[in-house]
Amino acid sequence: MAGRTVTRAHLSEAVYQEVGLSRNESADLVEVVLKEIADHLVTGETVKISSFGSFYVRQKGRRIGRNPKTGEEVPILPRQVLLFRPSHVLKDRINRTLSRDE
Repeated sequence: MAGRTVTRAHLSEAVYQEVGLSRNESADLVEVVLKEIADHLVTGETVKISSFGSFYVRQKGRRIGRNPKTGEEVPILPRQVLLFRPSHVLKDRINRTLSRDE
């Protein structure tokens, strides 16, 4: 599984296989869910998905950075960053999978 990226098409196909909706309905469902998550994050809300994790937006303040090539100080403007915090259930599942592979 290393190096493989899961795309919207993969998610839609999984919904199609597991739920039994048509391919178009599955793609629409995935789009609606992703749009709903994005819309809530844009407004600054936290999105919690049980047994998976939480997505949230954090405000970072203005600070001074340094250009690694020249050493020159450069201002870094305030911005918002998207963060994901996995649930303990997801962490445990990943760690069980990793320990089985060893």
